[in-house]
Amino acid sequence: MAFLPFFEFISFHNQQRMSPEKIGIAMSGGVDSTVTALLLREQGYGVHGFFMRLPVAEGERQIQRVQEIAATIDIDLDLIDMREQFSEKIISYFIKQYRRGKTPNPCVICNKTIKFGVLLETMLSRGMDKGATGHYARINHDPAGGYHLLRGLDPKKDQSYFLCRLDQKQLARILFPLGTWHKQDVYAKAESLGLTGFSGIESQDVCFLSTGLQEFLTNHGVEEQTGEICALDGRMLGLHSGISHYTVGQRRGLGLPDATPWYVVGLDPKNNRVLVGKNEDLFKREIVICDLQWTTPDLSLPRQCLVQLRSRHTPAGARLEQTGENRWLISCREPQRAITPGQFAVFYEDQRVVGSGTITAAESPRP
Repeated sequence: MAFLPFFEFISFHNQQRMSPEKIGIAMSGGVDSTVTALLLREQGYGVHGFFMRLPVAEGERQIQRVQEIAATIDIDLDLIDMREQFSEKIISYFIKQYRRGKTPNPCVICNKTIKFGVLLETMLSRGMDKGATGHYARINHDPAGGYHLLRGLDPKKDQSYFLCRLDQKQLARILFPLGTWHKQDVYAKAESLGLTGFSGIESQDVCFLSTGLQEFLTNHGVEEQTGEICALDGRMLGLHSGISHYTVGQRRGLGLPDATPWYVVGLDPKNNRVLVGKNEDLFKREIVICDLQWTTPDLSLPRQCLVQLRSRHTPAGARLEQTGENRWLISCREPQRAITPGQFAVFYEDQRVVGSGTITAAESPRP
């Protein structure tokens, strides 16, 4: 075996160590992922684009757009066919939740299992050191306490709620360059580089719903059955055409005239009933969750924290405690409106995501 002279070895070793990290960028064709790629290249990283081909409408048009953008900013692009995995992990979850009378959040599950699951593993298997996206969130590394997921600095665009199920292994291999940016500055950055045509193009919350929700569910075998609309005291007030048409807090489409509006306050899939009440009936202090997952290393309970119940919900002060096997209770300082089973309760300490769980029910306060 031939050996390099000492000084040549040192020079070779330094060049290897100084070679730029390779970052895989999840490209969507929008301004956020495009500016993410440009920022990382400016910082000296080697960047490579990855586009997820999903079972969505206008998929071919999306491919054409992202290919044009990759060519414009001069980065290589791989198309990753993830239609089968997406159908198995996300669409099946979405349908099962509606069948159970829940309101699902597919974006949270997609981030955990697809974008930072299958896609990230694909990036790493193809020689990338880390993956990056255009999410508005931040990751801090504390050598003594692991990786911390923080809110993005733009309060109107913060996406940490949707990233709540990411674990330490995933956070260690992710970059969020836009976490310290505001959206208007991202647009300005693109324009300063001569990139235009992004205005008005935003990612759709449920990317695979090209049709209406009901048509989608029907096409995927969810059969609707007529049932009763009942008040909380048991009175039947009317009929519905399927509980998947409704979600907690809904007011429109009930067809129940009264002096004050009726709202959906619960769904009873076992008896195929929609439960309705008045606005005050939507407020609850106590929330039951299951499948608690810590984002940071395990924390002790009970503990005080802030809880966010929807992506645009104002975080509320609360106490979290375990009350049974796979059962935790959130006791809010103030009543919270329209608590929706199937959604995620995300726990924060200041700007830091510390954990999350799936909402199973809202309860009246205990004596």
